[in-house]
Amino acid sequence: MKTIEDIRRVAVLGAGTMGNGIAQVVAQAGLDTMLYDITDELAAQGFARIADMLAKGIERGKVSAEQRDAVLGRISTTSDLTGACTGADAVIEAAPEKLDLKCRIFTEVAAAVSDDCLLATNTSSLSVSKLAASIPQPQRFVGLHFFNPPPLMKLLEIVRADVTSDACIELARAFAGRLGKDPIVVRDAPGFASSRLGIALGLEAMRMVEEGVASPADIDKAMELGYRHPMGPLKLTDLVGLDVRLSIAEYLAAELDERRFDPPALLRQMVADGKLGKKTGEGFYSW
Repeated sequence: MKTIEDIRRVAVLGAGTMGNGIAQVVAQAGLDTMLYDITDELAAQGFARIADMLAKGIERGKVSAEQRDAVLGRISTTSDLTGACTGADAVIEAAPEKLDLKCRIFTEVAAAVSDDCLLATNTSSLSVSKLAASIPQPQRFVGLHFFNPPPLMKLLEIVRADVTSDACIELARAFAGRLGKDPIVVRDAPGFASSRLGIALGLEAMRMVEEGVASPADIDKAMELGYRHPMGPLKLTDLVGLDVRLSIAEYLAAELDERRFDPPALLRQMVADGKLGKKTGEGFYSW
């Protein structure tokens, strides 16, 4: 297994909301970063979003122009999956939440990297053990669940698969520290710790909207001011994406408890109507 000193080049697979944020975090830690997506255009869009976020950091006085240039200079983009992973010391996958897709990606990744390369998935709910089973040397596989937006959120949830080695967990902890994150380690159980709790709160908030208990804004304010949550459950759902929340809820209903995690009709209808939250301009709020 590699040591933290060995990790100098990291491949991030997926340039969407989570992937480009993870790539920014990695580059800010001083590591060479390869950002991959299925087309050059999507990879370039991810890079542009990183540049935009750094520009906002300059406006707020949090980032200097020199720091921005250094971070962007460490990031390369590509649509060649094998090329992205060749020579990488760690690979972090941030593809859509589809088990078959992720397994296919890691099969190709494993053929391109060394046997001691750290392999990680950013899944928020899928079985890390099932993903680990798709590769040789599965003891070097781990879940690294970042939170949105990755450059701002301190938590990193390290998910231990059935076969993950102690050395891999220690490397993941050290890697989290290198990235400036505060990690927790959880067992590979459906929803882990964070998604399971977050979905439970979010689904109940949606049921309250369905029942006319209060408006989305007032439900969120209750949690923000009454329980000191930095963001209410419905605003957070808009940020994460209603389609993502629906997918996780359906998975937890199937794997854990259909009654507790059955998605409300309101959520299903909003997704069917294309009201997915911030990324479409409308969800529980207008953006």
